[in-house]
Amino acid sequence: MSNLRLPSGQQVRVVIFSSLLLLTACGEKPPSGVPGEMKVPVSVVTVQPTPTEVVVELPGRVEAIKDAQIRARVNGIVTEINFDQGSDVKAGQLLFTIDPAPYRAVRAQAAAQLQRAEADAKSARLLAERYSKLIKANAVSRQEYDNAMAAAGQAEAAIAAAEATLQAADIDLGYTKVDSPIDGRIGKSLVTEGALVSATAATQLATVQQINRVYVDLTRSTAEVSQLRQALASGKLEQSPDGNAKAEVVLEDGSSYDQPGKVLFSGITVDPTTGQVVLRAEFPNPDQILLPGMYVRVRLQQGVDEKALLVPQQALQRTADGLSSLMLVRDGKVQVVAVEVGPESKGNWIITEGLNAGDVVIVEGFQKIRPGAAVQGMPWKPKGSQDGNASAPAEPGAPGVEKGADPSGDKAPVAEPGSKG
Repeated sequence: MSNLRLPSGQQVRVVIFSSLLLLTACGEKPPSGVPGEMKVPVSVVTVQPTPTEVVVELPGRVEAIKDAQIRARVNGIVTEINFDQGSDVKAGQLLFTIDPAPYRAVRAQAAAQLQRAEADAKSARLLAERYSKLIKANAVSRQEYDNAMAAAGQAEAAIAAAEATLQAADIDLGYTKVDSPIDGRIGKSLVTEGALVSATAATQLATVQQINRVYVDLTRSTAEVSQLRQALASGKLEQSPDGNAKAEVVLEDGSSYDQPGKVLFSGITVDPTTGQVVLRAEFPNPDQILLPGMYVRVRLQQGVDEKALLVPQQALQRTADGLSSLMLVRDGKVQVVAVEVGPESKGNWIITEGLNAGDVVIVEGFQKIRPGAAVQGMPWKPKGSQDGNASAPAEPGAPGVEKGADPSGDKAPVAEPGSKG
């Protein structure tokens, strides 16, 4: 064991050499792969002005183009229901039959009164003609002649009254056959055979609705209408090329209705209770997908913004107080900016304030970054495009990224194995 012990001088030299090695190691810089020095990769888009159709999405209710309530116009007992519930009917088609017997009797009585009035009138006319000859020979008095002429006139009036009574009886008898006033689809019968219906109470029997085309009634606040007018007047928005306001229905399940529509009018009166203006759009409905009373959302085309700044919806950050912000890459670091958000356009938000052309917006990778953090921008690729990898570098000319541009201006260092971040 004594042969392994070093001389005292050599022990001192070993200690000094070891200390120098430790001091040298402490003075070296940490490797570039240390997590604190890494640039976190994030997916970004470079914002450029893009001509964009500006649309607004509003809630609405579907209304039938025609809506006829079938009601009783005479009193009586329903004897027949002459249609299949839920079927399509034609104008003039028989729907209900009300017991006609009492009205046939009334008509017969009116017809008899007319015959009596005609017979009386014939007698009065003959007497008047006879007296007109006798008066010339002074065979009758002037008073008798006048009475005969008046009686003839009264008889003619009685005929007219009897004809009117007969016509009214015919109308009431016709009302016992209840026909459809329009083409359309009829709903359920609201009465059954044997039910007593009343003209006084206007008993409702059924409803016929024409739904091959439908209306959708919308409401919009006066503030929104004013903003639209100001944008059009200032030139920020331009009218659509065809000059017509287009409309598109979004169904309750979120799918889009395949039949485009058009806005018919904008109300000129403001509802004092809600401060809103009524809009009405019309849509073709050949397959009767849109049903009266259905709740839908309607996208209305308002114009074209020639210099719209678009960002993907997932890039927008919402704060607890309801404000909106975006994370930008400036000088290789994260910067948060507050923005004003306009309408939505095909999966993107139109940013009206706080964003400039050429800004680099972070779309993905928020979990690993914070304001001021160093990041490495990589062109964002929407899901479903090519390999679906959103963080993989996009090919030149990819949407939202200038061709040949590196949004961050740097290259990300390669992390050492086992490093975090």
